[in-house]
Amino acid sequence: MTAWASDIINAWGRMRYGVFPREACLVFNKTGLVRDDLYVAGLAWSPVYLLAIREPVLFEAGFHCVGPIYEEAIRNVVDGRVPKTLFLTHVHWDHCGAALYLKKVFPGLRVAGSGRSAEIMKRCNAQALIRQLSRNVIPLVAGIDGIDESRLIVYPFEPFEFDFILEDGQTIELEDGLTIRVIATPGHTRDLMSYYIPEKRILIATEAGGIRDQAGQIITEFLVDYDMYVESLKRLAALDVDIFCQGHHFVFVGDDVGSFFARSLKAAEEFRNDVEILLDVEGGSVERVVQRIKAKQYDTNTGVKQSEEAYLLNLTARVAHLAERASKT
Repeated sequence: MTAWASDIINAWGRMRYGVFPREACLVFNKTGLVRDDLYVAGLAWSPVYLLAIREPVLFEAGFHCVGPIYEEAIRNVVDGRVPKTLFLTHVHWDHCGAALYLKKVFPGLRVAGSGRSAEIMKRCNAQALIRQLSRNVIPLVAGIDGIDESRLIVYPFEPFEFDFILEDGQTIELEDGLTIRVIATPGHTRDLMSYYIPEKRILIATEAGGIRDQAGQIITEFLVDYDMYVESLKRLAALDVDIFCQGHHFVFVGDDVGSFFARSLKAAEEFRNDVEILLDVEGGSVERVVQRIKAKQYDTNTGVKQSEEAYLLNLTARVAHLAERASKT
């Protein structure tokens, strides 16, 4: 290895992508009331977000196995009211897992999402992957927060149907002047929709905004297209947001939440640059680059985190995409 390459690798090893200062804004990292009728229900690790208005609405459906815990948390807040709509951002296993369970226990609940999400859910290979990853996470969930495994669902994930399809730019009327603005934010996946409630300055964007992990790093979450991901991030950054709900662990609250998106954009650029350098050093080997990044990013994170299998699937997709992108430039 040349001295130049060694210097680059050492500098990369010290780098922390988009490290988020503790004092930047209020970070909500538990279940319960966040603010303005918005609740984190069931499991902060992979939550259902509940807007507890007169006709409650839900965002995300988390893990399949956690269905009864989501249900209990929702019922404890809505006081006999039945949630009206479940809005899904995308149909990764950890965002749609309990959708069918919630439809069964809350009669009349309608599932809404993108047309791409509805098509993906019909695919046998997608259903099989969701079943596999949902099954593998059960012992991990049982090991946190003292959750009794007997409370978790152990039967396999079942697919569900969407009740209505959403379009980019669509506005959903709720009640008393409240609205939800639907925003297509592809990049993490092609089907990802974000939901903005302008009257409350609430944004549910999950991985479209990047994910702060337990170690304080912002994980860049494009899986299918880096450039689309960056454009989606810029679109989100232009919104007036006071409450930002990411996909896992944290909700950011405060007037300076917008700074999160600036850090996330910077983290995306740094990640792309570093992967391109590592690909050059490693002779284009996606596998070796993945192992280097995992050692620095995943292995050093001592908090609650996704399974290694799911992490490697996502990381490999990102590195492989950047390798293909670099080969075309």
